[in-house]
Amino acid sequence: MTTQLAKKLAIALFMALMAGGLVACDNQGPAEEAGENIDDATENAGESMEELGEDIEEAAEN
Repeated sequence: MTTQLAKKLAIALFMALMAGGLVACDNQGPAEEAGENIDDATENAGESMEELGEDIEEAAEN
């Protein structure tokens, strides 16, 4: 079950990063700054999801 969870987390992270990349395509003035902020937030969310997955995996092992 932990491999299924890891796969789901990886897919969710990939989708989040792709969505952030699509938003950042419109790089003009204030839109560029907003896109960078969204990219940063998406990256932070992805890292949090990865850490959560690791925590769940550790808990499952113990």
